Amino acid sequence: MIKVKTPKKLIEVALPLDLINEACTKEKSIRFGHPSTLHLWWARRPLAAARAVIFSQMVNDPGFERALGRGVNKEKAKLERQRLFEIIRRLVLWENTSDTALFAEALEEIKKSWRETCELNKGHPQAAEIFNPEIIPGLHDPFAGGGAIPLEAQRLGLDSYASDLNPVAVLINKATIDIPTRFSGRAPVGPLPAGDRQLKMVNDWSGAKGLAIDVRRYGEWIRNEAFRRIGHLYPEADLPKDAGGGKGRVIAWLWARTVKSPNPMYSHVDVPLASTFILSSKPGAEFYIEPKVSKDTYQFHIRKGKTPEHLVNGTKAPGRGANFICLLSGTPISGDYIKAEGTAGRLGARMMAVVVDGGRSRIYLAPTEEAEALAKGARPEWRPSGDVPARLTGGTCVPYGLKEWGDLFTDRQLVALNTFSELVIDVRAQIKKDAISAGMSDDGLSLESGGSAATAYADAVAVYLGMGLSRLTDICNSLCRWENTKTQVRNLFGRQSIPMLWDFAENNVFGDAAGDYAISLSNLTRALDVMPGRGFGEATQQDAQRQTVSMNKVISTDPPYYDNIAYADLSDFFYVWLRRSLRTIYPSVFTTMAVPKDEELVATAYRHGGKDSAEAFFLAGMTDAMGQLAKQTHPAFPATIYYAFKQSDTTDVGTGNTGWETFLEAVLRAGFSITGTWPMRTELSNRMIGMGANALASSIVLVCRPRAADASSISRREFLRELKEELVEALDAMIGGTDGISPVAPVDLAQAVIGPGMAIFSKYSSVLEADGSPMTVHSALTLINRMLTEGVDDFDADTQFCLGWFDEQGWSAGEFGKADVLTRAKGTSVEHVREAGVVESSSGKVRLLKPAEYPADWHPESDNNTPVWEALHQLIRELRASGESDAGRLLAGMPQRAEPIRNLAYRLYTLCERKGWAEDARAYNELIGSWTSIESASHQAGHFGSQTKLDI
Repeated sequence: MIKVKTPKKLIEVALPLDLINEACTKEKSIRFGHPSTLHLWWARRPLAAARAVIFSQMVNDPGFERALGRGVNKEKAKLERQRLFEIIRRLVLWENTSDTALFAEALEEIKKSWRETCELNKGHPQAAEIFNPEIIPGLHDPFAGGGAIPLEAQRLGLDSYASDLNPVAVLINKATIDIPTRFSGRAPVGPLPAGDRQLKMVNDWSGAKGLAIDVRRYGEWIRNEAFRRIGHLYPEADLPKDAGGGKGRVIAWLWARTVKSPNPMYSHVDVPLASTFILSSKPGAEFYIEPKVSKDTYQFHIRKGKTPEHLVNGTKAPGRGANFICLLSGTPISGDYIKAEGTAGRLGARMMAVVVDGGRSRIYLAPTEEAEALAKGARPEWRPSGDVPARLTGGTCVPYGLKEWGDLFTDRQLVALNTFSELVIDVRAQIKKDAISAGMSDDGLSLESGGSAATAYADAVAVYLGMGLSRLTDICNSLCRWENTKTQVRNLFGRQSIPMLWDFAENNVFGDAAGDYAISLSNLTRALDVMPGRGFGEATQQDAQRQTVSMNKVISTDPPYYDNIAYADLSDFFYVWLRRSLRTIYPSVFTTMAVPKDEELVATAYRHGGKDSAEAFFLAGMTDAMGQLAKQTHPAFPATIYYAFKQSDTTDVGTGNTGWETFLEAVLRAGFSITGTWPMRTELSNRMIGMGANALASSIVLVCRPRAADASSISRREFLRELKEELVEALDAMIGGTDGISPVAPVDLAQAVIGPGMAIFSKYSSVLEADGSPMTVHSALTLINRMLTEGVDDFDADTQFCLGWFDEQGWSAGEFGKADVLTRAKGTSVEHVREAGVVESSSGKVRLLKPAEYPADWHPESDNNTPVWEALHQLIRELRASGESDAGRLLAGMPQRAEPIRNLAYRLYTLCERKGWAEDARAYNELIGSWTSIESASHQAGHFGSQTKLDI
């Protein structure tokens, strides 16, 4: 086998993790113009993370490598890394997404590293093929999903390849990296809307700007034509005199599902299942629904003011579950009864209120018989078939009779969506005609066959119009709720489930508000506006277990997460509408009636006959997929693989979970070795320690290279010795920070340390236990975690006792005898620890003092018996009481203890996190989070024993 000379990449040595995580957190609040608004996809990676990871896996680390005869000395390498980190700092900022000069600078760095690598391998027999300095390898993501990774590869100037088994994901990637590049730089061809003066002076049609304008123009035509056909189903409402009279534009109709009353006296009446009667809970603008009962009938009335307590929960019965109370008789309505009625097809709906746009505020009107009859009189010609998933994490509506996709929409919604869908198909002929009139040639080739002229352009515009319709379905279905705090309709997929909803909001698709076709399409085109639209991009439908696209390409990918999200099941919601609109444009993508599910790599127990079978399926399939990558990945680059760490089981023996261990097992079986792990915050910031003890980094990026074919095996004893040696240095770098970069946060340390630990474990063909059997991934992770828990720090004897006592007792008191035995084992005594001021000892009990119990007038300069334990908890007390500056002044009095204090904080955070002591863990995490500022304040105050100024 030919030896390839592979310089270490930046991602294998150091990353500005804090900068990347901060950018990821901020990016989650971006809505307008973000590629995620092109079309919904579950569990997208932030662009900031994808961009930073790709850049750092393409760029060589500057450090010296004797075996390759390259790189610079330690000090120069540190400065050079800082320069590369500065590029990353600018790259990850959302506001720099369209900075072409910055991305040109980044590409030049990639080219420079690539030329160096090619020079090192110019004697390789395949140098002309795989080490051509003029051709940078393309990047492939075999689990492309929402397309963040392929898009950012393209933005960085690489040829980008995306593949996925899921046709919805394939379409999203085509719309992201393929179509925009094919029609980049073209002016729009659609006629300027009457009275619209936009773009008359515009000459910049770079990227996909012209394409985006045409999607808007033809989308406006579709909306107007749809209104001409079905506008009568969406009439304005008559306003009362106190609201000014006249007509008002309806924003939404609010409905409650109904069942026949179980009370025999009222069994002929459909009674409402309403979870609340609140319309608006905005302070000063509160409104609610008041039901009025008369014999065996009832009406809904609108009232202004705070909702009376008995109406807050609607007709919902107290407690959990789908249990309600009959509005007419007070008879309980059980969940089982509702399920039986739903399954029999007897669920109905009753309109409760009409929400009208009042300019600066909402106007709430009682429903009329005419309004309800009009809505129920709609007659759709087509209903999407296919089964709604009967099981979903987070809930499903199937047990209540909403079994097929068509059941999730009202008849009026189906008529509207059918109309928009038909018009997407119809408008293509007009687009093609306009394109030819604007001077575009026509070779007759369709978009799928590779065309880039008039026919293909008409197909391209229609693709986005069809995606706009698909986006609309998320907020145009009968599982959308009315959010009374913000007084607006909220979409179905706030999470990855299809739960039952009892009272729902039906939006006006011509309402010029959320849920309007034009508004939905406008959000899509804002994302299209800023697509790079340059270079090469290709998206194909491929099974990751069998694809060959990865050959000699750089790999970065975000695979499915064990049993976390059933992408295929959820995707059918959109697929049925996309297929109806776009099947003639992409026949190869929409060949099946539903999204392929049997090969989807998720461990769904109900699909594979049980938990064990599902795990075996996932392991085998993921091993095959990773094996393809290990065999095909370009030899000069590591692969980067994301894993969402959301299902952690945190115990005293370590941090792990079935999905994570199974995934690692698949990666290693496939022939990869792990050279690094980077914890990244790819979700909202509320997933932090404040949410509980199980607050971990939301994703880990694994950095992998194919394991050497001649890798040897080692014994457990040898593994442990090497592990201890390597982790001392690795933990030092993580806790102390690397090359001026902030240290890894305590909340992330357990994940980060897996990298150097697994790097040792995975570089060998096997680690052999005493009985000769190979060590499992679970055992290896346990040993790595134990090394972190036990630590390698040499604390003073009193602190060693406090560590052991805290592990056993926490803050509660324990028997003196046990404490006496432990202090003697640590080389101290209970009396000595008491004199140090860290424990209370009385009545045969010993208890550690909490930070708040330490004296506020303490001065380390005058204390001759200061364990690191005391110093740490005095700092925590001062930080919480007075802030970072005063904590810094305290640290200035004991500068020699700074590093042990910080190391102890990490140790204690890890211990608390594993025991589930969330509040205690928070204190140590807060100290580390403020450490840079505290140290800076200590330097400003002047360290004890140093000369801070000269008296003249």
